[in-house]
Amino acid sequence: MTTMELTHSPVTPVPAKRARTRPGRALQAVPIVVFGLYVLVGALGPLIVDYDPVRGNLDDRLLSPGSVTSDGTTAIFGTDALGRDLLGQMVYGARTSITIGLLVVLFSGLVGTVVGTFAGYRRGITDLVVSRIIDVLLAFPGILLAIVIAGVFARSLAIVVIALSVTNWVGFARLSRSMAMSLRERDWVKSAVVMGVPRRTIVARHILPFLAGPTLALATTEFAGAILAEASLSFLGMGLPSSSVSWGQTIAAGKEYLASAWWISAIPGIALALLVISVGFTGDRFTRHVSRRQ
Repeated sequence: MTTMELTHSPVTPVPAKRARTRPGRALQAVPIVVFGLYVLVGALGPLIVDYDPVRGNLDDRLLSPGSVTSDGTTAIFGTDALGRDLLGQMVYGARTSITIGLLVVLFSGLVGTVVGTFAGYRRGITDLVVSRIIDVLLAFPGILLAIVIAGVFARSLAIVVIALSVTNWVGFARLSRSMAMSLRERDWVKSAVVMGVPRRTIVARHILPFLAGPTLALATTEFAGAILAEASLSFLGMGLPSSSVSWGQTIAAGKEYLASAWWISAIPGIALALLVISVGFTGDRFTRHVSRRQ
């Protein structure tokens, strides 16, 4: 083969490889886009959709999706047994789920990271006590402890957040403890100890920055679990009060009308499943990204 033939020979592997990766990248972005739409609806939806979770119109009860109500508006997702618009319940329920998920992750993440880092760095009796507490909490199902706590106190948003955070901080504590135990043996940490750097400064500058990525990756998984747990509590009647809107309450209210008004339970159930799945895929992708960077 001559030099001219080599020069003009087509090279196709690189464009073909790029073409094959584009659909994969597009599919990986779908869960992030879906989760972003949920956040957008939860943040801006209540400013657009006016809804009262207590007030209903019995003349409009059990209307199918797309029906026209007595005041001339269209019930896009239909109405429930009390004549309340299901679209409003979906919008306000999205805000409730995202708000509770964020509060649980922030509270449990802060407590778990502080406790786990402190125990893993200090070791000794502190690490032993924290480890035993974690073992005891892991011996009981998290949702069972949440049901007990929510059943003892009056139904409110604060009680739901506390009940879900009682066990959710364990995952953050285990992660930060194991990483702190590994990081304390690194050369830069030992050098800082020899130089007389205060313990708080060592933890703040040489340990906590390395916990940011893995902790955020874990937070996405815990966020999805908190949303699902809140819906479970509300479905059992132990979550938010009736004056608040929750997808779990809507699903529970429609379980008696599955044969005649399936949309009451089906639509919020599908929305809840789609949100949890999207957050789960987003968390898995973020976890892989953090693992590659370490």
